[in-house]
Amino acid sequence: MNDNVKKRFFYSTDQAIEKPFNWKQMLRLFSYMTPYAKNLLPLAIITMLISTAVRLIVPIVIGVYLMDHAIANKDVDLIIILVAIIAGLYALSYVANVLRIRWMNMLGQNVIYDIRKHLFTHVQGLSHRFFDQRSAGSILVRIMNDINSLQELFTNGVINLLMDFVLLIGIVVILFALSPELAAAILIILPIMFFISTSLRRKIRRAWQDVRIKQAKLNSHLNESIQGIRVTQSFTQEKENMSFFDGINTENFLSWKNATKQNAIFRPFVEMTNAVGTVILIWLGAYLIQSPTSGLTVGVFVSFAFYLGMFWEPISRLGQVYNQLLVGMASSERIFEFLDEKPIVDEKEDAVHLENIRGEIEFDNVEFSYDEKRKALNGISLKMEAGQTVALVGHTGSGKTTIANLISRFYDATDGVVKIDGYNIRDVSVTSLRSQISVVLQDTFIFSGTIMDNILFGRPNASREEAISAAEAVGADTFISKLKNGYDTEVEERGNVLSVGERQLISFARALLADPRIIILDEATASIDTETEVQIQAALRELLKGRTAIIIAHRLSTIRESDNIIVLDHGNIMEQGNHEQLMQHKGIYFNLVKAQFKMLDK
Repeated sequence: MNDNVKKRFFYSTDQAIEKPFNWKQMLRLFSYMTPYAKNLLPLAIITMLISTAVRLIVPIVIGVYLMDHAIANKDVDLIIILVAIIAGLYALSYVANVLRIRWMNMLGQNVIYDIRKHLFTHVQGLSHRFFDQRSAGSILVRIMNDINSLQELFTNGVINLLMDFVLLIGIVVILFALSPELAAAILIILPIMFFISTSLRRKIRRAWQDVRIKQAKLNSHLNESIQGIRVTQSFTQEKENMSFFDGINTENFLSWKNATKQNAIFRPFVEMTNAVGTVILIWLGAYLIQSPTSGLTVGVFVSFAFYLGMFWEPISRLGQVYNQLLVGMASSERIFEFLDEKPIVDEKEDAVHLENIRGEIEFDNVEFSYDEKRKALNGISLKMEAGQTVALVGHTGSGKTTIANLISRFYDATDGVVKIDGYNIRDVSVTSLRSQISVVLQDTFIFSGTIMDNILFGRPNASREEAISAAEAVGADTFISKLKNGYDTEVEERGNVLSVGERQLISFARALLADPRIIILDEATASIDTETEVQIQAALRELLKGRTAIIIAHRLSTIRESDNIIVLDHGNIMEQGNHEQLMQHKGIYFNLVKAQFKMLDK
C-alpha cells in the first residue's frame, strides 16, 4: 500500500468516543419505549412474570412435595395430581412465553422504526457544514447499521434483563429459605466472579466501539467506490482501489474477531463458576443430608440442585444482555452524537413567515469564512432588484457560489447582513425562505423513480399537466416524448439512463415547476450543448420575467443579456454593470471575455 493510499486509509471523521458505560445514556435510549408503556410493554412484563413464577414454583413442587411427600409416602393419587399440576404450569409458561416473544418483537420493531425516523428527520434539518465534514457512507452507517445493532437489545435484551433479575432474586430468596448454610457456601464465589467480569466487560465495550468505527470506514469507502467507479476505471486504478479496500476490510475483520473473542471469554467463565458451585453443592449437600441436625432432605437437595442450575443460567444470560448493552452503548453514542448536533443555521422562535416575496436581495457589508481562517467574502455590499437577472463572474474560489449559499441560507454570514425584501434572513423562517428559491446546480441530482417523479419533486402537489408544461417550457419534452414510457420512464439511481444534458433539462423543469420568486443557476448550463442552450435561453427569457435570477457561469456567452454582471475576485467585488458597460470599461470582465473568445477560436 503506497503512501497516498495509507493517508486515505487512516483518514476518518469517525473517532472513538471514550466515555465510561453510564446508565443515564441508556435510559435516554430506553426513553424511546415510553410511547408503548401503556400497551405492549405491560403485556410483555405480565407474561414475563407469569413464566418466571412458573419456573420458580416447579422445583419446589418436584423436590419438596413430589419427592419428600408423594414418592416418599408412595401416595399415587398425590403423584398424579402433582404431575398434572406440573404439566399445567409448563403449558401456562409455554403460552406466556409465546405471547411475550410476540409482543416484545412488536415493541422492538416499533422502537427501531421510531429511532431511525427521528435520526433521519434530524439529519435532514442539519446545516450544509455537517455534510461537508462527513462522508455519505459514514452517515449511512449511523442510520442503518448502528440502529440495526439495537434491534436485539429492544426485542429481547430489555425484557430478558428484567426477567433475569426477577429470577435471580427469587432463586436467592428460595435458596436461603431451603438451606442458609448451603446457599452461603455456594454464593461466596459471586464477588470473585463480579471482580473478574468487570474487567472483561470493559474490554468488550471498547472492542464493540472499535467495530462500529471500522464499519463506518468500510461503508464510506464502498459508497465512494460505487459512485466513483467510472473515474476508477478510466484511470485504471482498480488494483489501487482493491488494495485500499483490502486494508479496510482486514481492519473490519480484525475488529470483529477481537470483539467476538472478548465475548467468547465471558460465557465459559460463567460456566466454570457454575462448575465450582456444583462441586460445592454435591460435597456440602451430601454432608448435610447425612447430618441429623441439618434438616436437609433428599427432596430439598434435589430442589436446591434445580435452583442452582437455574441460578447460573440467568447470570450467563445477563452477561449476554450486558454485551447487548455494550453494543447498544457503542451505537447509541454514535446515534446521539448526531442527534445532539445542532444546525449552524438556526431558526428563531418568532421567525417571520414570508409569503409571496418580491425577490429583492441585499448584501450589507457581508463577510464569510468556511473554516474561520480564510475569508470567502470580504465585506461585500450589493443590491439585486426584484425581477433582475444578475450574473456572478469570476475565477474559481472568487466567492460566486458562497453568495448563492448565503441567499438560500445554507450558511449564515460571519459578519454583516443578508436581506430579502428588507428582512434580515436570520429573522425569517427557513422553510418560507427556501420554498421561494429554486437552485439548479451543474452536477444535478436525479432521484430513483420516474421522470415525472423527479419533475414533481419541485412541487409535489402540482398536477401532471403542470409538470409537462414546465418540461415543455425548458425543452425537456422533446427528448422525453421519444422515450418508450415517456414521463413514466424509470431513470434508475442518479439518472444513469439519461445523458448529462437530459438530466440538466429535468432539473430545470423541476425548478421552474416550483414557481419560485428567486432562481439560482449555479453553472447550470455548463453541461448543455450550444443548440440546447439556445433553446433554454429562449425559454428562460420568458419564464424569468418577474423573478429574481442569479446566474453563476464560466461560459460568458450565457450572461450577455443579464441586467447586472458582478465580477468577483477572492471574495471582493471588482466590477459590476451590464455587458456593454463592462466591455467599454475594458477591465477584468473585458479580459475574461477576450480570453474566452480566443480559446473558442483555437
